Amino acid sequence: MNIGTFKGGGLTRVGDRGFFMNNSHVGHDCTVGNDVIFATSATLGGHCEIADFVYIGGLSAVHQFTRIGPQVMVGGVCGVRGDVIPFGLVNGQYAVLEGLNIIGMKRRKFTRERLATVRAFYQKLFLGAGVFAERLARVKPLASEDPAIAEILAFIDDGKHRPLCLPADENRTFSSEAGASSRQENVSKPETRASVPIHSERNGL
Repeated sequence: MNIGTFKGGGLTRVGDRGFFMNNSHVGHDCTVGNDVIFATSATLGGHCEIADFVYIGGLSAVHQFTRIGPQVMVGGVCGVRGDVIPFGLVNGQYAVLEGLNIIGMKRRKFTRERLATVRAFYQKLFLGAGVFAERLARVKPLASEDPAIAEILAFIDDGKHRPLCLPADENRTFSSEAGASSRQENVSKPETRASVPIHSERNGL
């Protein structure tokens, strides 16, 4: 772990009950929450914000200034270049959003009804018709349906430095209308298109 820098606030903060495997690394001025797991050689660049109950797979790296929301599952050998929504599941060499971390949500005692509500919201936001900014505007009234939905929407609104990690097809066309327009040059552009499931039953937290 690196200590904080003068320009970065002078503090690297790591929460309780984290499990950091061999060669994992926390960069300078990062904030890491509670109950995280960093597998072998999982690496954070400087100024990252990692929330509670996040799992980062082996040999994965997170770009500086990136935010990862609570209960996210990052697959192995991933380069995470964009902010990952709470409860998200990302995978791929250049990480894309593959769905929701359903296993982790079940472990956090989400009921069947809550899972169905959040899944429906996810589908409307990430797989619905129109560009992302239009879909985001349409789903904002759904914040009152579940605290997890409100948390995801608040996370998106708080974005500052990095683009949002999106499904593979969406990363080709995403404009930064969902956040600051200055983030456009950082949009991920994977070389191949891929189908994206609404959720995944992969083992996660």
